[in-house]
Amino acid sequence: MSNASWPTACQVLIVGAGPAGSAAARWLARAGWDVVMVDQQSLGRDKVCGDGLIPDAHHALERLGLLDRVMAKAQRSAHVGCIGPRGGRIDVPGHLAVLPRKTLDEILNLGAQEAGARFIAPARFEAALEDAQGRVRGARLTIDGQAHEIAADWVILATGAVPKALTAAGMCERHTPSGVALRGYVRAPALVDEIKALEVVWCKAVQPGYGWIFPAPDGTFNIGVGVTDSHRDLAGKGKKKDVNLREIFDAFVAQYPNAQRLMAEGELVGELKGAPLRCTLKGARWTRPGLLVSGEAAGSTYSFTGEGIGKAMETGLLAAEAILAHRTDDAKVREAYEQGLRALQPKYDLYERGNRVNRFPWLADLLIWRAKKSPRLLARMSGVLNETSNPGNLVSLKGLTRLFLE
Repeated sequence: MSNASWPTACQVLIVGAGPAGSAAARWLARAGWDVVMVDQQSLGRDKVCGDGLIPDAHHALERLGLLDRVMAKAQRSAHVGCIGPRGGRIDVPGHLAVLPRKTLDEILNLGAQEAGARFIAPARFEAALEDAQGRVRGARLTIDGQAHEIAADWVILATGAVPKALTAAGMCERHTPSGVALRGYVRAPALVDEIKALEVVWCKAVQPGYGWIFPAPDGTFNIGVGVTDSHRDLAGKGKKKDVNLREIFDAFVAQYPNAQRLMAEGELVGELKGAPLRCTLKGARWTRPGLLVSGEAAGSTYSFTGEGIGKAMETGLLAAEAILAHRTDDAKVREAYEQGLRALQPKYDLYERGNRVNRFPWLADLLIWRAKKSPRLLARMSGVLNETSNPGNLVSLKGLTRLFLE
């Protein structure tokens, strides 16, 4: 798209073409709205992520009409293998898949364009355009190095965990992330029949966090480590703790046999890459007049599991639905969207309680030990994965007491 054809106005401008932005764009465009979606990177971008698609992601993709396209390219799996510090393991059943974000985001982006949304990249958000009353009326962008303005009735900011755009829009409340992660892809066809589950490993080497190995398509594996609470918040400007992700990754590989074998026998594809995480629906204002914040920019990732793809799409759909329901009534759109996020907040709080397992890996040993003896507990763990059970209850005092009674 050339300078002469860049749009100067639309009904909804979506900044960020990841899961949240693309989901909102497809939903609005299918309803006949004039949508422009912009992103700093062109189609086919890489994104640091575990790539796991758990049931909430399946549900959101089904609503969007894109589940079959995604699953046609994804690597399916029937279990999450939970491995404790002492090597105990329990396989928790669920509807699961793995698809690299480069492919997933492309499917979502093209799905939005297919519905009628226009896409511009590379385009960097510089600032919000405001009217005399301070309501956001569009955005000032840099497209291919040139300044450009797009007027819009609504702006949805879905720019991920990096806070630069949030800060420029006056929406950032916490500049530092909730956690950090490092991942790489390893091609190891010989291990495809041996590592079939999405393996999540708790050990002291990754405390407070976990390591993972997820089987991806075409004989590759997504391997990584995630560390929660990686920054201490000091009056909104966090200070990074003493965290060296590469050292933690190397320690994880040295400690966990499957990781050691994967790195020894497989071929690293590309390089290891790190990224921040924003969790628990905290760290940013959700709305201001004319603007909604969605996806990981709003903190849509769960702190306990690190899962964020499904929740990002869910918040994007909430933003789109609020706009469709109330159109030009700014107060009602914002209230509807904030009400939708508030309805999710208790679940995020419970997953934050479940985050104790990352801080105290011995809890994983205890849960695995009891789950092997208790079908009811295994069912509850499966419920956490499927979001039908409360993860906080598993590691509460009452929940821990129940482990010895079931």
